[in-house]
Amino acid sequence: MTVFGRTGGPVTGLLGILAFWGGIGMAGWCYPTEFDWRYMTLSTLLSSRHNSAGHLWAAVGIVVSGCCGGCWALSLARRWSLGSADRRPWGLWALGWGSVCMAWVGLLPRPVPGLRKGHEILTLLAFAGVCLGIVCLTAQLARRGVPRPGAGGARLHRLFATALASLAVLPILLAGCAQAYIFYVLPDLHWVGLAWRTRGVPVYLSFAVWEWVTCAVLSGYLAILCLALGRPLREAAS
Repeated sequence: MTVFGRTGGPVTGLLGILAFWGGIGMAGWCYPTEFDWRYMTLSTLLSSRHNSAGHLWAAVGIVVSGCCGGCWALSLARRWSLGSADRRPWGLWALGWGSVCMAWVGLLPRPVPGLRKGHEILTLLAFAGVCLGIVCLTAQLARRGVPRPGAGGARLHRLFATALASLAVLPILLAGCAQAYIFYVLPDLHWVGLAWRTRGVPVYLSFAVWEWVTCAVLSGYLAILCLALGRPLREAAS
């Protein structure tokens, strides 16, 4: 009960973030050769073929992170539905199911037996759920956090809330733009790797760098949400 109480809930979410980066950090430290995050993706650390000594660190970190995030979000969603005037916590449900998919990414081997592109599908579902949850929750909390004096102030406040929430997915949009540019302009390039660095491909075109930036940005948003979510719930219930 303490874990999901008023003080334990944020701790559970924050532990998930620490587990993710702790497992990834150990996997990178155990990587048998140079690991350049600018040109090497997160999946490389999860690969038993490329990272035989450290892939379990990454897998365990991701599984623990997904479980913590899912438990925190789904538990808070139930409390929200019981104690808030807004009984549709779609952001928390999306975040919870995205975290569950994230845990499966760490649990299942690559490739998933009997399911072509199973790892990629789970990864996309995890990112989609977590991103959707963060955007919804950030916009909702931002709209509640500041008084709205008059219609003009309300419109400006909604615009601010939307812009703040949209920043969470900006790295993903930039990654998509980079991939589209490579597909149409540099189709001879293989999947991102250290060979890109040898060929002098700019860092801003690398999917790997945008993936790591996305992970860092989402972690920052999640940490803030973990600390801030309890206050709006208590205010809505009062």
